[in-house]
Amino acid sequence: MLKQETTLPNDNPPSSVSQLKPIGGEKSSTTLADQILVQIQTSIIKGELPAGSKINEQTLAEKYGISRGPTREALQTLERQRLVVRVPHVGARVAQLTVSELNDLYQLRSVLEGMACELAASRITPEQLAKLQDLLAVQEAALANGDTYFQEEGDVDFHYQIIQASGNKHLQETLIGGLYHLLRMYRYQCTNQNRPVKAIAEHRRIVEAIAQRDGELAGLLMRRHIEQGRKNTELRLIELQANAASHS
Repeated sequence: MLKQETTLPNDNPPSSVSQLKPIGGEKSSTTLADQILVQIQTSIIKGELPAGSKINEQTLAEKYGISRGPTREALQTLERQRLVVRVPHVGARVAQLTVSELNDLYQLRSVLEGMACELAASRITPEQLAKLQDLLAVQEAALANGDTYFQEEGDVDFHYQIIQASGNKHLQETLIGGLYHLLRMYRYQCTNQNRPVKAIAEHRRIVEAIAQRDGELAGLLMRRHIEQGRKNTELRLIELQANAASHS
């Protein structure tokens, strides 16, 4: 299994957090919670807060120089995003990366994102399609320059744009609100170095199918794309767990 740390990273907080004002200042607790949420969320996704590690609310509050109120709000949101889980008699911990969870997650993702592609093929606007094609061109250029990771959040995420173009509110809430960040954690920490080249080629074929308004083909290509991603991610996760076990 991946090595489980029980301490928080010692790196200095990013400038955007270090400049936060204390409770009672001009910024509201909600705004503070949102900013803290992004910082903790990013630390979890990148593995700076290791999978399975214990999260101490007071320690986090002290780290970011704020009260426990906005920290608690941020952790509650992270629980809803399934990046943080509460274990009885133990407390809050970073979600554990497991092969079983990975397979369950990708199985659901395959069905829902396949549906998103089918809907996007009939509902995508000319502006959304142009934006998606522009993103693909940027990703291809980045890959040509040796940048093998470009799975950023929001509008610069290929899958996010397609989900938005589906026009289905409930589908968007499930994928973006419920599963999106947990998927990002697996994708970030378990990406195979050889995967991006093939993934971009698969992205290109999906976009072409959407542009041709062929929802059936777009959905099929997305499901194949996600299944290939699952296989590569699973192999990488098993490798990481084996390496961690050998050094424990």
